[in-house]
Amino acid sequence: MGKQVYIIHGYGASPTNHWFPWLKEKLVADDHQVSVLHMPNSSDPKKEEWLETLANNIKNVDNNTYFVTHSLGSITLLNYLEQLDPLPSFGGFILVSGFSESLSSLPSLNPFTVKEVDYKKIISATHSRAVIAAKDDSIVPFQFSQSLSKQLNTSFYPIEKGGHFLEDDGFFTFPLVHDVLNNMMKTG
Repeated sequence: MGKQVYIIHGYGASPTNHWFPWLKEKLVADDHQVSVLHMPNSSDPKKEEWLETLANNIKNVDNNTYFVTHSLGSITLLNYLEQLDPLPSFGGFILVSGFSESLSSLPSLNPFTVKEVDYKKIISATHSRAVIAAKDDSIVPFQFSQSLSKQLNTSFYPIEKGGHFLEDDGFFTFPLVHDVLNNMMKTG
């Protein structure tokens, strides 16, 4: 039985960037339904528009639903899930280079992080949660991803060298994300 996977990109990105097309292709080959959401104005993102994009594109959230997010896509997903009432049980998520506190280098993104997420609500709706982060990420401090992992009680995958997992960092493929997601979907 195939799963539904939503891939949510981050700041300045698009569905054709980085490792998103590769991951989609791998998952589609395994008979999963995959949507790589196109987030609006990604170089000048507005929280309301990003949340609306999720609301309009995520058809239903259930035990066969999984999310893979990158960077700003992570806190956007958490904000979206938190406002669902009730929040149904769902399969799981992988947050790559996620953060939930303000980035001094990108103050324009502060509206995304200004309100603390109800982590308990999200934890109680899912059993498969992972955060992946690189120790040499120069955009989102490694500690931010680490603390997000603690707040959400996730598995944590620290990578010595990966930067922000961008094309510029050499990430056109990302086998770790695929492996972690596959394991989640097998047990989920």
